[in-house]
Amino acid sequence: MLYYALKVGISALVIVAIAEIAKRSTGFAALLAALPLTSLLAFIWMHFDGVAPAQIAELSGQIFWLVLPSLVLFLLLPLLLRLGFGFWLGLGISVSATVVCYLVMLPVLRKFGVQL
Repeated sequence: MLYYALKVGISALVIVAIAEIAKRSTGFAALLAALPLTSLLAFIWMHFDGVAPAQIAELSGQIFWLVLPSLVLFLLLPLLLRLGFGFWLGLGISVSATVVCYLVMLPVLRKFGVQL
């Protein structure tokens, strides 16, 4: 139980730290957020849990393909905010567009033999 609390605590600390840093320096926070910290933490936790390297490699490859549709959010949200959309509306549209991109991407990946 302590191990899981440690995993949750470290993971939450990373997210809170980025949010707090963003209050002072959006550029540095963006750099930290752009790093695949969630993926790195997942790989590390999996390694400590004794997961086979092949499974970690499979997860890493799957993450690569699923990062692509998520980029829509990071392109669309700033555009909508700059065009005067409110935060929640812009976020909602961006998330919706991202979900649509995921739904389009999954069958395309399967067609090319990428299993998720």
